[in-house]
Order: sequence, then structure tokens, then C-alpha cells
Amino acid sequence: MAVRTPADYRQQLKALLPPGPAWDLERVPALGVVLAGLAEELARVDARIVALNAEMAPSTVTELVPDWEAVMQLPDACLGPSPSFGDRQLAVQQRLTAVGAQTPAYFVNIAKGQGYPDARVTQHRAPRFGRARFGKAHFGTWQVQFLWVFNTGGRQRIGRRFGVSYWGERFGTNPGSALECLIRRYAPAHTVVHIRYD
Repeated sequence: MAVRTPADYRQQLKALLPPGPAWDLERVPALGVVLAGLAEELARVDARIVALNAEMAPSTVTELVPDWEAVMQLPDACLGPSPSFGDRQLAVQQRLTAVGAQTPAYFVNIAKGQGYPDARVTQHRAPRFGRARFGKAHFGTWQVQFLWVFNTGGRQRIGRRFGVSYWGERFGTNPGSALECLIRRYAPAHTVVHIRYD
């Protein structure tokens, strides 16, 4: 959507003037001043309409980020305070477009978003008739049928660095508390998850 300039509006207003000597800009120079003032205001309103259109989508929101955050219960308690404006915009976009699931792939995607590219989920199998064999302990016991292990897969790929971090963060590492909070929040209620940092 193109934003019209004051010159565009002034030309349009001049074209809309009725014919006659009372509306002649050469005979009535004050009319040109009035048209210039109207053109400035119309251009300002036009720019605000385009900005409002951009504020309706979370991918382009800038001015209404605090309002979007209030509606979406942000900042997220798991992720802590998001000091930079870009982080706040990204949190709004992710909260609106997030689709939950209770599959291992969903939890791996959460970990990738937190900087763990090699994360994986290990599910334990409870002994079942026809599947288990005597003497095989790797199938687990009845107590571990609802247990799953989340392996982070090593150190995070992104660390805090000068110019990107905010006051109080350690350089070179990202704490895993945000990942643990997110995994435990979205884990199925009947399961027990253990997070293993490699």
C-alpha cells in the first residue's frame, strides 16, 4: 500500500476545486495555503492508516507490541525478560503462530528454537506380553512406562556475546533453565521427563 505525499494530496485537492474566480489560486493565494495545510494532514492520516494496517499483523507490528504482549501473556515466564525489541516482536509472532503437540518432534523443535540443534527424545518401553523377552532389562519396568528422556545433544550453538547480550547474562553460554521450563510446561501430564545435558 503506497503512502501518498503532501504534494500528491495538494495536486488532487487542486484538481477537485470547482471552476470560477473564487477558486483561482492565482487570485486567492490564501487558498493555496489552506490546500497545503489540508494536504499535510491528509498525508499524515494516510501514513497512519498504512501503519495501522502493518500493526494488525504480528509479523510487522512495531508500535502495538506492548498491547500484543498483554493479550498473549508475554513476556514468557520461562524465557525471562526479553530486553531487546526484536526479541519481543519475535515472541509475539511465535506465540500467535505456535501449534502445540505431544510428539517427540514437537519437543525437539522447541529445543532447536532454544539453540540445541542435536536434541533428541528417548522413550522407554514398558514390558508387554509378546514384545518383552526374559532377561532383557533395556525394555524398562512398569515404573518407567511413562518416563521419557530428553537429550539436549551437547552445547548450545549460540552463546551470549558482547553487543547482543543484556546486563547480567554470562558470556559464552545460554542457561538451560528456559529449555527445562518449556519442556516441562508442554510435557504430557501423565509423563515424567528427565532432561540430560550431554
